[in-house]
Formats: sequence, structure tokens, C-alpha cells
Amino acid sequence: MRVTVADYNVGNLHSVKKAFEKNGAAVDVTADMKDLANADCIVFPGVGAFDMTMEKLLPHREEIRERLLSGVPALGICIGVQILFGSSEEGVSEGVGLFKGKITKLGARRVPHMGWNSVMTDDPLLDGIADRTFYFAHSYVCAADDMDRIIGTTEYEGNEFPSLFRTANTYGTQFHPEKSSESGLALIKNFIHFAEDRV
Repeated sequence: MRVTVADYNVGNLHSVKKAFEKNGAAVDVTADMKDLANADCIVFPGVGAFDMTMEKLLPHREEIRERLLSGVPALGICIGVQILFGSSEEGVSEGVGLFKGKITKLGARRVPHMGWNSVMTDDPLLDGIADRTFYFAHSYVCAADDMDRIIGTTEYEGNEFPSLFRTANTYGTQFHPEKSSESGLALIKNFIHFAEDRV
């Protein structure tokens, strides 16, 4: 499986690349967003701000969205799923617009939400993963207009927020599977199998 990781000047590229390679994928990291149009499978990684992340993607926004809608498998991680929504309270840039909705500030006393937390879901992406505790690091959450796109949730300070998303063949995780030990590697392995079945 060949995976293309988008390098839009945010952190975590090395961790994401290693996690996919550890699961047998061949990984290309590209700073040229035009390459996403020909990718077999796309990963949008991330630790970063919304506007900064979108800066390199905006010129190719329409093409990327159409590519994802056509069914190319993709995984958005943290800011990498947030930029797939329409807009964000964090900035002024428009997002890719694959998911309908916007990014809003996490309603909690302690922000950012950092550390280990559970994901509640029955989606096959987590099949075979007994420990569904993953690593989070975020101050904003995805407010989806279409609730059917929310396939997993997490509780923090007594409030529940969406933490796992899917539309077409694109998955999005608010958490960081590449930083989530064996459970995260197992999720990435499941995603690779999912992508292989759709290429």
C-alpha cells in the first residue's frame, strides 16, 4: 500500500510516517499539494493552527475535495481532520469543506485537552482493539452539521465531543493514533487494510 502524507508545515510528520511504515505501508511525504490529486491513499497529519495548515492547501482546495468525494481513501489526524470541515473559530481561512460544519472551541475548564482518553465507537476501524484509549492534544473540536458523519465520541470534563468521523472513504480522528502506542498502531493497520480494499 502506498500512502502519501501531506506536508503543510505542521508537526508530527516523522511519527506518522514511521507508524505507517511499521504497518508495512510505503510512505511518500510531499510538500507539493498537487501530488494529492494522484495519490492512492492520503494522510492529513497534524499538530498546528487552522489557517497555517490551510495556507498550502487552499490553492488546491476544490481538487482535493473532489478527489476525496470520489472515494480515494484518506485519514485526517487532529488538525488534519479539522481542516476537512468548512471553517474554524480558530482562524479566518475556509477549510476543504469535505465535512459540513465548523471547528469550535472546546468547552472545558482545562484547555487544551491533553493526554489519554477513551473513544466510544462500534466502527470496524477499531475492530480487534481491546484498549480504546488514545492520545489527545487539542483546543478545538469538530461540530459536524451531519450527525451521521460522527462515528465515535469522547468524554472530557463531563462533556461529550465527537472524536471519530467518516464520509465517503475518508476517516478523521481528533486523537493521534501515531502517538497512541499499540492501540494507535492497530488502528493504523486497520486503516491500511480498509484502504487496500478500496484502491
